[in-house]
Amino acid sequence: MSHEIERKFLVKGDFKPFVSQQTRIVQGYLSSVPERTVRVRVKGDKGFLTVKGIGSESGATRYEWEKEIPLEEAQELMKICEPGVIDKTRFLVKAGNHTFEVDEFYGENQGLIIAEVELSSEDEVFEKPDWLGMEVTGYTKYYNSMLMKNPYRRW
Repeated sequence: MSHEIERKFLVKGDFKPFVSQQTRIVQGYLSSVPERTVRVRVKGDKGFLTVKGIGSESGATRYEWEKEIPLEEAQELMKICEPGVIDKTRFLVKAGNHTFEVDEFYGENQGLIIAEVELSSEDEVFEKPDWLGMEVTGYTKYYNSMLMKNPYRRW
């Protein structure tokens, strides 16, 4: 069983000068119930299937299982996903000993930019760059599976 530990933040400043890599991501959900989300993702020229479980009390730790699948299969599975698609560019930004994944959203979530950092424990100390804003770890409305149902533009 695999778990991910991550903290999420809104982005308040210009992070783009520090970007080392970027990838376009389009994803949909076969199941978006909190107890088990099943995500189909096309990331660049690769496909992925991911299952996530319900989060810890803090929202920082969740069960996660992910497998790469053929791109063509991911594209086919996208056709049977629940309504709503997440379209974003993911930027990788190194800060100290960690790499932040910064997602800039498009479509109905245009204007939203969220940074995530993966940690080895919930209380791990990490450098917080100046462009990092308010922490939103555990705020379910910022989960991609919720942004699909209730996009940022409707808030």
